Amino acid sequence: MEKLFRKLHVEVKHFNKQRAADVLQITKHSLKSHEFYSEKELVQTFIQNLMMMNYRARYIKTPETIKQYQTQQTDNDLSEEESDIFDVFNNTSQSDPVHPMDVQMAVFHCADSFLKQLMVTKLSQCQYALPLFVLDPFTRQIEFPLWTFRQINKSWKMKNTKGEIISQSQPIYKTKTPMVFFFRFGPVSSSKSQMMNSLINEKHNTFFHRNCPGSSKTRVLMDGVVEIAWYCPSGTDTDKFIDCVAFCNLHGDAGKHEKQLQILTEMASVNVVVLPQMDRNDRNAAKIQNLYKDIKPLICLIDENNSSVSKTKKGKFKIGLKDRNQADVSEELRKVINACLLESSSSFRLEDVSKHSDITVDEEEDDDCKRGREAAQQIISLLKVNELREIKESFLPHQGKLWHQWCQNNKKLHRTQGDKTEWGKNTEIRHQQHELYTSDFIKCFIKETNSCYQNQKMFFLKWLKILLDEHTSADLSALHHEYDVKWSTVLKLKDNHDKSKQLQNEQTQLEKIAEELQAATFGLEHIMRDIGQIYESCLFVKKNKADLQVHFSSLPSLAAEMMISGFPMELMDGDAVHVPLVWISALLDQLTQKLGDQTRFFVLSVLGIQSSGKSTMLNAMFGLEFAVSAGRCTRGAFMQLVRLSDEMKTQMDFDYILVVDTEGLHAPELVGRSTRHHDNELATFVVGLANLTLINILGENIAEMQDILQIVVQAYLRMKKVRLNPSCVFVHQNVLDITAKEKNMEGKRRLQETLDKVTKLAAKEEGCDAECFSDVIKFDVQNDVKYFAQLWEGSPPMAPPNPNYCENIQELKKTVLSHASKSHGMNLTHLKDHIKDLWEALLKEQFVFSFGNSLETAAYTKLENEYSKWTNKLQNAMTVIEKKLYNKIKNKTVCEVDETELEREVTKTSKKVERSVSEFFEKDAYAEILSKWKTSFETKIKEFEKSIVRETKLRLNEILQDQDLEKKNEKRKQLENTLIEKSKELALELKDKANDEETLKKEFDFIWEKSVKIITDTDILNDVTQVLSCCKQGNNYNNILAVSNYSEYVIFREYSKKQLTLTTVDQYQIKSFVKDVVLKTNTLISSFNISVKGYNISCIQQLTDCIRKSIKEYQRKCEKYDFQEEFFVNLVFCICNRAKDSFIQQHRLFCEANDLDLYTEKKREEYYSFFQKHCQGATSIAIFGEIICQKLKEHIEQSFYEKTSRDLAKEIRSNCESLNGNRSNLEIHILKTLAEEEDFDKYMNYFKTPRDHLTSFIRDEVSRYIAGQFSVSVLPRIEENIELLQQKIIKAAHESTEHVQEKRGDVVLWLKSFTQQLSVQLHFSEKDLGVVRHDDFKLLEDVIKQELSALMSEIRSSFSTGTFPVNLHYKFRPDELLIDHFCHCCWVQCPFCGAICTNDTENHRGDHSVALHRVNGINGHYFTNTQNLCADICTTLVTSDRTFSVTNKTFYVREYRRAGGIYANWSITHDLCELPYWKWVVYRFRGDLEKQYKKTFNAHSHILNNWREYTKQEAIESLYKLYLGSGR
Repeated sequence: MEKLFRKLHVEVKHFNKQRAADVLQITKHSLKSHEFYSEKELVQTFIQNLMMMNYRARYIKTPETIKQYQTQQTDNDLSEEESDIFDVFNNTSQSDPVHPMDVQMAVFHCADSFLKQLMVTKLSQCQYALPLFVLDPFTRQIEFPLWTFRQINKSWKMKNTKGEIISQSQPIYKTKTPMVFFFRFGPVSSSKSQMMNSLINEKHNTFFHRNCPGSSKTRVLMDGVVEIAWYCPSGTDTDKFIDCVAFCNLHGDAGKHEKQLQILTEMASVNVVVLPQMDRNDRNAAKIQNLYKDIKPLICLIDENNSSVSKTKKGKFKIGLKDRNQADVSEELRKVINACLLESSSSFRLEDVSKHSDITVDEEEDDDCKRGREAAQQIISLLKVNELREIKESFLPHQGKLWHQWCQNNKKLHRTQGDKTEWGKNTEIRHQQHELYTSDFIKCFIKETNSCYQNQKMFFLKWLKILLDEHTSADLSALHHEYDVKWSTVLKLKDNHDKSKQLQNEQTQLEKIAEELQAATFGLEHIMRDIGQIYESCLFVKKNKADLQVHFSSLPSLAAEMMISGFPMELMDGDAVHVPLVWISALLDQLTQKLGDQTRFFVLSVLGIQSSGKSTMLNAMFGLEFAVSAGRCTRGAFMQLVRLSDEMKTQMDFDYILVVDTEGLHAPELVGRSTRHHDNELATFVVGLANLTLINILGENIAEMQDILQIVVQAYLRMKKVRLNPSCVFVHQNVLDITAKEKNMEGKRRLQETLDKVTKLAAKEEGCDAECFSDVIKFDVQNDVKYFAQLWEGSPPMAPPNPNYCENIQELKKTVLSHASKSHGMNLTHLKDHIKDLWEALLKEQFVFSFGNSLETAAYTKLENEYSKWTNKLQNAMTVIEKKLYNKIKNKTVCEVDETELEREVTKTSKKVERSVSEFFEKDAYAEILSKWKTSFETKIKEFEKSIVRETKLRLNEILQDQDLEKKNEKRKQLENTLIEKSKELALELKDKANDEETLKKEFDFIWEKSVKIITDTDILNDVTQVLSCCKQGNNYNNILAVSNYSEYVIFREYSKKQLTLTTVDQYQIKSFVKDVVLKTNTLISSFNISVKGYNISCIQQLTDCIRKSIKEYQRKCEKYDFQEEFFVNLVFCICNRAKDSFIQQHRLFCEANDLDLYTEKKREEYYSFFQKHCQGATSIAIFGEIICQKLKEHIEQSFYEKTSRDLAKEIRSNCESLNGNRSNLEIHILKTLAEEEDFDKYMNYFKTPRDHLTSFIRDEVSRYIAGQFSVSVLPRIEENIELLQQKIIKAAHESTEHVQEKRGDVVLWLKSFTQQLSVQLHFSEKDLGVVRHDDFKLLEDVIKQELSALMSEIRSSFSTGTFPVNLHYKFRPDELLIDHFCHCCWVQCPFCGAICTNDTENHRGDHSVALHRVNGINGHYFTNTQNLCADICTTLVTSDRTFSVTNKTFYVREYRRAGGIYANWSITHDLCELPYWKWVVYRFRGDLEKQYKKTFNAHSHILNNWREYTKQEAIESLYKLYLGSGR
């Protein structure tokens, strides 16, 4: 025995001490799949395989046995000639390997009570025999491990006398069955265990025998052990026994184990003994005689006899075994046993075994087990006074109707369907929950879990679970049977298309049974759910319950300890379909305290249709105990911890896997409820919660999951604010042929196509551009699709788990850990926040999505394809027209492109397309479906045609403009060369008068006037006035942006003249429209690029066209009124007046750079300087060097101005508090500044024109920063950039000189080399130097070095805080860079309060939303037919019964989306948090607001008086708390 323990590396001191937690943790070894393993790994490998329900755990192959076999073969081969057959026969030198049953028993002896129970439960699932009597290895004391059987349930079916199938499901420890006892006397050649297997399941080795793989001669721990197994019939004609029958097997010689023999022969219904040939003098003869004389049936199997079955007397049979066919013997034996059982009335029950003396019972020997049982029995006794269907209501009242009502109200509050009364109702419910009595049951439970230490607590909880299942199993079984019968009736009526009252009645009864099932289900999860609600109600009321013996704050700690001990904890209440966030948050906080805040978790969830094997898969993978039976299927979602070993923690970035098991989708017991809504909500929650989700599918067809996955994808596309990064693995269960690779590849391809199709449908519904499933949920079709063999190897209830299934489980486990190894996991604080964010996002959504059917989808796809063809035809035609006109422009035969000409050219193709469109909509096979899109697509095609005409015109005009610029540049260069050459000629003539300044100036002016003709500047303002004068005489106009009432600008249409005033909503819509036009025209003005392309009057014309078009589009949608012409004129004038400074500034830049006369006039002094130096005898090369430096000056300035500006913008973003974050941070500082300045006019500017206000704020911040930091930051940056650029120019000159000398080139090559080297740093090319050429380039380098130094000094001296921004190109200024950064976002304002959408993307998809809304009165909203400004905030209004009007229609604010238009695109959710800032603003500026809007807040004086308490400082602090989560 000691030798065995040494081999297995088992120490005696470890007996009864190994814990389940140690076995279930994930180790490096648990991820291995070895065909062979060493003897020291046998125990670990056995238990690992057993936990996965792999019955091959007993099939042991070790390298030692393989090596021994190979050595023996080699020895035999070497001594082949010399060997003697008798030597071979007598060779017994080889040592026996470890017997598999010794490994099993060694593990059993080492295990503590809980691991033994888990181990025996898994052996039962493997359809193995279980240890009934176990001998202590050292004392040989017989132990009956009754505790290990407590969790085992057996199910079977049998026929009653009427031939009806009856289902039975019972805990095996209390089940009464016949028992057949097998034993032997002395040595026999036949295997008793093998014979028993042939009776129970001939395809499976229920009892291990000598012919099993891995068996050996020596067995150390099995002699005297009794094993038991049950045969469970299936209710079919193939059953070997008609009722459940227990079979006991005594290992070893029964003569040596008299106590076991005595107990079991007494308790057996039939005794079966295997005998050798013996006589009366045999030591066991007396025992045989006694059994033969007893009235109990006895079957003797004679090892040395070859006769068939014979009846020796009543109840006594003899069967010979020698030289007989095993199948014949088994059949005879089966018939005899059946005959004996029919006449026997005795029954066997496991619990009765404990009544026998001289054996120890594990439950009685363990004090903790006894105390735990007594405490559990005491609690269970409280339940017996009530009907099962009433016990939850009586003993667990906090989770009943009140909790369900609270959940429903909470969803309404989040989904803008409720009003303020809903919040009041929930407050009342919490108080009612708090006032409920705490049942004695709950008090006892809390007392026991708090008072006892860990081991006793574990026994108490296990016992309570066992006894609760025992208490409820009978009633639940009956209800399930009743439900199945009723469900079958309903299905039959539906199949017959019966719509009579009978169907309605049957469905009503079915719903009633489903409710009874829900009421009768009672487990630990319901107890913990009630405790959770006690905690939530106490926390809400902020008071402990009077009858609660402990403080409610200790309850989460109780749950956390249970979870750490391995119990699943409910995450989502499956009955209320709600996550109790307060309770779950408290539970996770306690876990953080107990496990440490650095502990990290990888979350794994599972999703699938009901009864697809989700829980079974998790149990097999991690050795867990999630409910799997039909009577106790998972409801809601449960979480359980799986620990990683210390070795694994070093390889992973987490410490635990949090496994989340969920209820099955499409559950039939949810009849009458919104199963679609329930499934979608659950699926979206568990997939979003997890780092990885196993999507479990029965078979290869994902049709049942397809709709749900579509909802999940759509939900994630919709819930953009919740930062989700889900991934998934698809598991196809019960696939018959999982070996065919080609078939699997085809299956994966189909799966990918289906998932991508699902994603596209969802993306289309949400207006997103997701193309494939992996765009939304991380998924690799090659590695993340697993095919599982069917679970059972044969037909239940006697079929063992399929070993291939267990291998698939192991592979999946490796895949999960592979995914996990790439994850950083999350700590519990992060997990808590993630659960909260995800659940609240789910609450705010209505998961009732409607998707078009397949025909509609196909029709629309076809229409899109045709539309692509039609637009291609138009585009191709326009390309040909554009090419033709392009050639004409290049050939100078066209000098202007007209839009009407382009329209005329494309007309022919346009008419063809129109005919094609009409034919398609009339004659296509989908014509009926397509008809609803006809008008919209015809409009789209017309708009497309207009757009390509407009774009073509712009492109061609740009070519014309570029051509004109090229001409001007050419003329400019010619003029420069002419001036230089004439200066040189005149300088030779006037050489003697070089010192006569007056003569030189007079002669130069003469040349200049002769060569240059000055022109006047373009008057842009005159053009603006000219365009506006065609609409309105004079310059008098109203600033349309500052108008508060637009009534004088509209004309009401005939059918709306009953209402001759604009409502507040109308006023808001017009103001929003004006702001949109301003934004649109700002974009258009930027596209003109006047500083590069120049200005002409067409810019103003394009602006007016854009404004006119926008007004027409608005009027087409508006049903109530039209705008007067005066509105258009004022809007045009206002926008053009805003743009005039920008136009003038940019056009001057253009003219200075491109207008020949302005350019040369600007250069007049520069050329006079060159002329002077020529006259004074300067060399040509010196003059040329100076020209080069002067040419470089503008480019140098612009280069380091731009670089300095970009650097400065980055610095400001880092150092300036208001600009160093996102737009929300900027909003805080704007609002803070407004509050500090307390200037009402500035507030109004912010309310009415928020973008302008933000722009001004940024400019002020940048100006202040530059002024304050100019000498500290700006000048040093400029100095650094100047120095760097100077060095690069000097280096370029030097390297150019060396290059030309090496190549023996001339000045042309020098210039080319010089400009190429500078092209990276400067916008400078060889063309900028004109065509002046000089042969002497050798001195150029020195000249440039000298001139450059002076030039840089001149540039340095020109710098100041005033010149810095002025000299910069408009778009490169730091303030403009920052404005561009912050303003490219959404500027849409809430239609009620005017708060700006906080989305950082302009023209974003999805709804507009804002972190916190304002008081509506700030925006001028008032109550109809009153003078009362509104003092409500949008987030409370949307839960009220208040109404508002749009175009003569009245809508509830809570249903604001129904108003359409701007309302339909806003998401305003209920929120009880109201920002003190806006309350302070309203109270502080109440008089100003009332004066501004000519209304009052008098109706809300009591509310405003309450707002008096807020100080300015508190208002500002509240901004930081809202946006940053804390105070400053």
